[in-house]
Amino acid sequence: MFAKKIRVEVVSPEGPRACPLEWLDSFCMRNFTGREAFDETLPVADGELEVSFQVDTNALRTDMEDWFTRKFGEGKPVKLTLTESSRQKAEG
Repeated sequence: MFAKKIRVEVVSPEGPRACPLEWLDSFCMRNFTGREAFDETLPVADGELEVSFQVDTNALRTDMEDWFTRKFGEGKPVKLTLTESSRQKAEG
């Protein structure tokens, strides 16, 4: 649906893992940031997010880490990596 496909992984001592769809839904549906661009996000599966070109992925990562730390971190910071699909980069 949206122009960019983003892979979202949770960084942990055991290695990276796909961010759970439940977490992505929680962030995208809440709209707590006040940033209109984040309205243009669509979680599609574990570790998969589609976004418009209006979304700043660095700001998205920062805000997602903050929300996930507070909601799911169990007292520990949650760190993420966001990677734009290489296929999308080649097309765009």
